[in-house]
Amino acid sequence: MKIMDITRELFGAPVYPGDPKPELEPARRIGDGDICNLSVLHACLHNGTHLDAPRHFLADGDDAAQVPLDAVIGECSVVSWDGVLTGADAERLQPSLRERVLFKGQVEITESAAFVLSDCQVRLVGVEAQTVGNAAVHRQLLGGDVFLLEGVDLHAVSDGIYFLFAAPLKIKDADGTPVRALLLERNKKI
Repeated sequence: MKIMDITRELFGAPVYPGDPKPELEPARRIGDGDICNLSVLHACLHNGTHLDAPRHFLADGDDAAQVPLDAVIGECSVVSWDGVLTGADAERLQPSLRERVLFKGQVEITESAAFVLSDCQVRLVGVEAQTVGNAAVHRQLLGGDVFLLEGVDLHAVSDGIYFLFAAPLKIKDADGTPVRALLLERNKKI
């Protein structure tokens, strides 16, 4: 089995405009005579590769601790798409999609595509950008019980079917959470 890490390194990942940049603050250092190294992380929950919980755009939506693990772990489709994804495009793709879909490339998900994806039993939509789209796209997907995996790195991944593992940190009251996203590919028989 081949394991592919599709997580961006936190400090090297792009930061969404207006969001705070992550920082690592040393609290203790062996070099200073402390018994161990200890650091404090200051980061937006939406820095790097992260999962949006419904609470991100829905006032009474579930928080990151309430994300069902079967939504973020399981079979997924990786689909290359550069440009605008319309509702008609999403309808054409729908028969070949698994419950989880990762879009490789610079995709712009429209409100009509978000409606189609949330209506066709997709449980997770992932993109390489730091956001899947505007506020209306977020509300449509999150309101339709579709979780959002943003900031993944699919440059070394081919289109196809994989097993996704993108478990969120269990943070009560959080509107999002960093994840370590992995794709598993079964070895092909010769």
